[in-house]
Amino acid sequence: MTLQQLDYLIALDQTRHFGQAAEQCEVTQPTLSAMLQKLEDELGCRLFDRSRYPIIPTSAGVLVIRQARIILYHVRQLGEQVQGLKGELSGALSIAIIPTVAPYLLPQILSAFRKNYPDIALKVSETRTESIIQQLHSAQVDMAILATPLNDEKLLEVPLYYEKFAAYISPNEPIYQKKEISTLEIPLDHLWILEEGHCLRNQVLNFCKTKSHPSAYEAGSIDTLVKIVDLNGGYTFIPELHIDLLNDIQQKNLRPIVRPEATREISLVIRHDYVREGLMNAVAEAIKQIIPAHMLDARLKKFAIKL
Repeated sequence: MTLQQLDYLIALDQTRHFGQAAEQCEVTQPTLSAMLQKLEDELGCRLFDRSRYPIIPTSAGVLVIRQARIILYHVRQLGEQVQGLKGELSGALSIAIIPTVAPYLLPQILSAFRKNYPDIALKVSETRTESIIQQLHSAQVDMAILATPLNDEKLLEVPLYYEKFAAYISPNEPIYQKKEISTLEIPLDHLWILEEGHCLRNQVLNFCKTKSHPSAYEAGSIDTLVKIVDLNGGYTFIPELHIDLLNDIQQKNLRPIVRPEATREISLVIRHDYVREGLMNAVAEAIKQIIPAHMLDARLKKFAIKL
């Protein structure tokens, strides 16, 4: 078994097509097919069901592919850790980020890395928490920016900042007249929330002290929620960093949430075996330049991340 064979295996799993996998690996299709056949012979099992189109991994293949990703993850880290000892930040870095954070961080993180770390091949994906956790477990991404805590023993959380929520209320609602809103007095009948699968949805339901799911009042993004309230009445909750994206008229519809305040923790999340400390600090430093100082975790203000 060779690392090259594992690279071919991952490429075939990604593309589910021998020709495309060969092109991705910059080899001929017969070469890739022969190397994977040799790997199957060595393991004594079929890794892909070739009778299906597109091809799919067998049950044994799923297990081997999962472990192959972790092996290649460690190999990549080893090489890049050596470069880090030389004071160089280079190589590939993949980050996953949740949609309710991405609009505020992602553009500036990309700009900072392009300017300050041109030798880093940065790849960023935006998806929901459940999917990101699976990608971290299988070493498909190096790190993630998520709302925490996750209560996952396999992952390490490094708090970055704490973000308050504000209520966004239509002028047509009776509670619009209030100067501040208590989480204990928020009615749910006109509440608009994010659709199932968003961590922000669960946070809103939690601080509203309810287990109900008002499915008739769901949307896919915070921007959509704001527009729905503007046109249809009702109210929603938006994170602090979204406030600057509102126009002057919309900002008049905001009310602080009190007793207790509604806040979420945003963290950099990695596997426990992640060793590229320099890249973690590069990401954290980029975020420190974006987030207002009063929101930053106190430890992040003073210290670099130590693994």
